[in-house]
Amino acid sequence: MAEAQADYGTGKRKDAVAKVWLQPGSGTIIVNGRPAEEYLHRYSLIQMVQEPFRVTDTVGQYDVEAKVLGGGIVGQAGALRHGIAKALVKENEEFRTVLSQEGLLTRDARVKERKHAGFRKARRAKQFSKR
Repeated sequence: MAEAQADYGTGKRKDAVAKVWLQPGSGTIIVNGRPAEEYLHRYSLIQMVQEPFRVTDTVGQYDVEAKVLGGGIVGQAGALRHGIAKALVKENEEFRTVLSQEGLLTRDARVKERKHAGFRKARRAKQFSKR
């Protein structure tokens, strides 16, 4: 699908990176060669990915083909949403205001905190024994 007329957007969330190609079509979303419903499994994640289309009233007007790498399934869905929003802005600059008001163009910078010395995880301390 990655043709000259397709609009491209890169989305990121946690450790996941999504390369998204968007072009006018029937509304199919293909992620890593599989339909989004099959790849993401959860209804909530499918809704998350379709949010940029709902906000811009373009549901069913664009086909999406995406390659997603890294992270878990939730991070990948967030990266996909970010990439779709950026590709929609390239398609039509008028979408920028409504997408930015909904916070869909902002990269969610929250990442896992590193483990610290003397702790089991980033903030989880060892179990305390009084005696």
